[in-house]
Amino acid sequence: MEVPVIFECEGEQLVGIFSEGESETGVLVVVGGPQYRVGSHRQFTLLCRYLAEAGISSLRFDYRGMGDSRGENHDFEDVQQDIKAAVDQLFACSPGLKQVVLWGLCDAASANLFYAYTDPRVSGLVLLNPWVRTDEGEAKAYLKHYYVSRLMDKALWQKIFSGQFDFKQSIASLAGMVMKLVKSNTNTGGGETSAVQQQLTGNLPERVLQGLKNFNGQVLLILSGDDLTADEFRDLVASSADWKQTLATKKITQHTLKEANHTFSCKVWRNQVEQWTADWVLTLSDEHKKN
Repeated sequence: MEVPVIFECEGEQLVGIFSEGESETGVLVVVGGPQYRVGSHRQFTLLCRYLAEAGISSLRFDYRGMGDSRGENHDFEDVQQDIKAAVDQLFACSPGLKQVVLWGLCDAASANLFYAYTDPRVSGLVLLNPWVRTDEGEAKAYLKHYYVSRLMDKALWQKIFSGQFDFKQSIASLAGMVMKLVKSNTNTGGGETSAVQQQLTGNLPERVLQGLKNFNGQVLLILSGDDLTADEFRDLVASSADWKQTLATKKITQHTLKEANHTFSCKVWRNQVEQWTADWVLTLSDEHKKN
């Protein structure tokens, strides 16, 4: 059963869809931006219906300024109050609920890490292709993963030999990435931090890492194999002893879909994500009952 709900966040009305289940662990789907509660190719709608069939309650919603919700637009760094209001609503819709898992793709995964450690009701996180974007990280990932792979692309060489390849545009794109990398290396500033992030400080990757360190629950990490955002996250982890140690010491289950793009857009990839999510949440719920 799907039920539309309206609830408040700091005086503004938020709109969501509650899907009913029987599990003591519910899932709150936090939307990355700019998106709303249906998701790309109906991803969030289909996920919540799959979870309901597995007996897991869920809520997907529009935070302020997005979709059908009112108020000024808020980006992922300033939606902690929206997430809190949605967690409250999920518990109100499902009185038997004992704990909640936050599910988020891209910058929603990062937003969840900014919030999760502040709320003891949150026992788990499902993080898909977490957003840790910096100018330097983007440039390195683009140069390493995009341009190198392009050299191995048969279609590229066919364009070159047929005279259809736009050298001017490609050189300009490459030069832009190199300049972005140079500029990032000369900028040592830590970046601005939203006041609602409490003690999290530094640039985006540093704040995401702090949020993960502060969170005591379990984490399901799902990465795409054909996605620049996931590449940037993998490169960040590979280059940082702190990230490696944190991922090794936390209760983290990790999966990679090698052929998948950023939003897991085909049915096979989407179904796999749904299955991984449901199985992991049910295991988490069973562990909670034992304790």
